[in-house]
Amino acid sequence: MIRLTKSCALLALSLLLTSCGYHVGSQGNLLPKDLRTIAVVPWGNATSQYKLSTFMAEAISRELISRTRYNVVSDPNTADATLSGGIANMFTSASVYDPVSGRGTGAQIMVQVQVKLMGKDGKVLFFRPNLEFRDRYEIAVDPRQYIDESQATLERISKDMARTVVSSILESF
Repeated sequence: MIRLTKSCALLALSLLLTSCGYHVGSQGNLLPKDLRTIAVVPWGNATSQYKLSTFMAEAISRELISRTRYNVVSDPNTADATLSGGIANMFTSASVYDPVSGRGTGAQIMVQVQVKLMGKDGKVLFFRPNLEFRDRYEIAVDPRQYIDESQATLERISKDMARTVVSSILESF
């Protein structure tokens, strides 16, 4: 009986020591350990949607504050790293048409952005030169019922972009 118990204990111990080592990847934060503050500077904007750059910078700041331990500041001189970005392009096109009037009843917006996180020493910690985000919104057929939903769509795209960028920075993809 004692021999059986010792055998079971040895078998359990050997199974624990020779496990496959499986673990979920990309769980570590590969940013420098001394990084405590990130400056989010105003974004560049090559489009005619002047509010879009403000939406993007604000969304990134909110996402960093809510999901990370980093302090977000506006002055790059007081930060350990600076996150900057730019909106390269924005396209809007009708995606659904009313068969009777031929007018668009649905639209799609596509935004292309560039994002860079640079350390105080000038080292690039994260860089994505071409991220693309899309969203759709409805357009009323009757002009008297028209409500411009494009701004709300741009805010949704900004939040989606912020989630994606912060996740990518943290997971180092």
